[in-house]
Amino acid sequence: MLIILLSAIIGNGFSQELKNINLPDPQTTGGMPLRDALMVRQSGRVYSDQAIEMQQIADLLWAAFGINRPASGKRTAPSARNFQEISLYVVLPAGIYKWDAKANQLIGVLAGDHRSKIGTQPFVGTAPMILLLVADHEKYGEMTKEKTEFYSGIDAGYISQNIYLFCASEKLSTVVLGSIDRVELGKLLKLPETQKVVVGQPVGWPGEE
Repeated sequence: MLIILLSAIIGNGFSQELKNINLPDPQTTGGMPLRDALMVRQSGRVYSDQAIEMQQIADLLWAAFGINRPASGKRTAPSARNFQEISLYVVLPAGIYKWDAKANQLIGVLAGDHRSKIGTQPFVGTAPMILLLVADHEKYGEMTKEKTEFYSGIDAGYISQNIYLFCASEKLSTVVLGSIDRVELGKLLKLPETQKVVVGQPVGWPGEE
């Protein structure tokens, strides 16, 4: 299940044990009608051990915060002043990756199965994939801390809802995680001080209650 090994990026603190993953082109049409997806949108905390295919990962990431207007580079979710300050990290059984939306690529960050470290609740580690939404406060410039916290929370919320609606359309299960140790996750991801984890969001096929 998504076992990918060997080197990544040199010079930025990333692991040298994971190869980057070139994702398939996302499917940007089709799926459940919006109002139908809204009707069935819900939080789920029980996951089966069925893997999520690379095509589904590509589609999910595009729906979450992908580029929907290539000429301008604008995205499927809004961001304050188009800062695009939120990055998505993808936690898989093989390791942790950072998604590069422009290259449509997962960049290897840290090898190994770290899913159980992401949330404080035991069910989190059972999900086949967990997304981490990380805000880069340096992109806000001279804004006050109060404003940057506000904007990062709002912008992460837009992306989180896109994830929810995609999962509803694809009959996947997800739930947003507010109960996470942001300091420890920042250390795990080797984030600079200007970058903060906002929320986590496990995704998987529903399991039996």
